Amino acid sequence: MVRFQLGMASDMKKRPGFPARLDLGSETPPPTTTMAVTKLLSPKKAVAPQTVATVAPVPAPKASRSKQVSAPVQLGMDSAAVRERMVRKLAEQGVEDERVLQAMGVVERHRFVDSALVNQAYEDTSLPIGLGQTFSKPNVVARMIELLRQGRNLMIDGKLGRVLEIGTGCGYQAAVLAQVAKEVYSIERLRGLHERARENLRPLRIANVHLLFGDGMLGYPKGAPYAGIIAAAGGEAVPQAWVDQLALGGRIVAPMVTQQGQQALVVIDKTSQGIQQQLLEAVHFVPLKSGVA
Repeated sequence: MVRFQLGMASDMKKRPGFPARLDLGSETPPPTTTMAVTKLLSPKKAVAPQTVATVAPVPAPKASRSKQVSAPVQLGMDSAAVRERMVRKLAEQGVEDERVLQAMGVVERHRFVDSALVNQAYEDTSLPIGLGQTFSKPNVVARMIELLRQGRNLMIDGKLGRVLEIGTGCGYQAAVLAQVAKEVYSIERLRGLHERARENLRPLRIANVHLLFGDGMLGYPKGAPYAGIIAAAGGEAVPQAWVDQLALGGRIVAPMVTQQGQQALVVIDKTSQGIQQQLLEAVHFVPLKSGVA
């Protein structure tokens, strides 16, 4: 039986420096310790042919830059002071990574929220985005991205390399990830949300975000290996496909249903000694599902 440890493992070695590329090359990593992950990973047979329909960077709008900058102000939410107040609260709640705090302060969260809920955009609460889905409260977004950066991650100039996000939703977390990673692939299984994310991200003209429509449980093999994989939905196991697509030295941060039937954050590191995992605090996410809709 696997015993999960709270917090970071005490014997974690100093993370290696980021190689010039994510490709593992001809070096064959040591076999992973299957006994250490049998409670976490779904069976190998879960990896099926990829069903991603589209792979494209967020296209630039036809409108001029001046028109884009002069987007209508929504109830004063464009004020930098509103975001700064949210960032101060995140720091008070324990988020310490300066790059993460800076990213949270740059991305305008109210632009991803329905107009009826815009006054709640910077409150520490999750909000509905349609189709029975929600996007996480700021504290959870910051916490998970901070965890992603705390592993033995493959860094380039202080940034994560290539990151895969499972569950694009409205596109907010992808926009934040774009501030701390060199390249972001984000996959969504619900076409309505995939299209909504495209609309939300288009005026921001974020060149290093690639939106995908497909089954997130299969990951995205064409973009692998990934320095980090982060999920916005939780299942009873972490799909083996995600582990397979993780680079040596990479990290997965995702919610998972525990034996007690509750969700908790799980952190999985792919090391030269095998797979290591930790079970952290309780969370509440929408269920992880297969297929597209």
